Amino acid sequence: MNCLSCTHRRFEDCQHTLRPLAAMASNHPDGDYIDRHSHRRGQLLHSLSGVMITNCEHGNWYVPAGCAIWIPCGIDHGIRISGPVQIRTVFVEANARASLPRRCEVIGVSSLLRAAIIAAVGLPLDYAPDSRAAHIMDLILDELEIAPRQSTRLPMPRHAKLAHLCARLLAAPALPLSLEDAARGVNISSRTLTRFFHRETGMSYTAWRRQSRILLSLPQLAEGASILRVALDHGYDSPSAFAAAFKRVLGVPPSVYAREDDGEPDGRPVDNRAAPALGRMPECSQIEQ
Repeated sequence: MNCLSCTHRRFEDCQHTLRPLAAMASNHPDGDYIDRHSHRRGQLLHSLSGVMITNCEHGNWYVPAGCAIWIPCGIDHGIRISGPVQIRTVFVEANARASLPRRCEVIGVSSLLRAAIIAAVGLPLDYAPDSRAAHIMDLILDELEIAPRQSTRLPMPRHAKLAHLCARLLAAPALPLSLEDAARGVNISSRTLTRFFHRETGMSYTAWRRQSRILLSLPQLAEGASILRVALDHGYDSPSAFAAAFKRVLGVPPSVYAREDDGEPDGRPVDNRAAPALGRMPECSQIEQ
């Protein structure tokens, strides 16, 4: 991991505080990779910019700006960084709420939840019970309970032949590979491939390809590429075809996740006071909490 900057707080500090919640900030350069690991506490990781691709529970979870991923305690995971990514992490004790999700989930982050997470980073680790800090932490849990779940998981097969095929498709999303051609490439019938795919991923081959192409497009959209360029790079003949597939998968048009001229995703403004630009490394005291 090549973290550009982080608060004076260490991950270990947030793991072992006596309070049930603790938060910290970290900023990461494009291409960074956080090696696979797990924590004794659950994690809510909110991306203020860029895209996080988290690998856990036999799948890849794509977390664009304006979203967050919940990772329960003890779950082994690694994180790949696409674009400069500003992460605000809240660590949560397993018994903080009985309603905490038991599996990884990507959620949409409301303005209220976002503000609470940013505020939490600046709170002391040993905040007093029934204090303003404790109420902010409770608010985070309240918002986590009701936050909308996002369909940004790409299940990955464990079967060797399918895993090799999927790796090939992820490396070349524009590759025009039909079900029949894919089956021929792994020396099985198309019927067998269909059965294997559904058993391993819960999706058809066609649905998995559509899901993978749309999720793979998120980093390029966040970088500010045109919809036409993104569509062609991900196997679509036109922006309209891409937009239709995008809305079918994520429920919104690609413009929601596209960076505009001001460097912010449409409809998901980044508060620059809370997320300083990563063009230079600030001193720890300069990092917005």
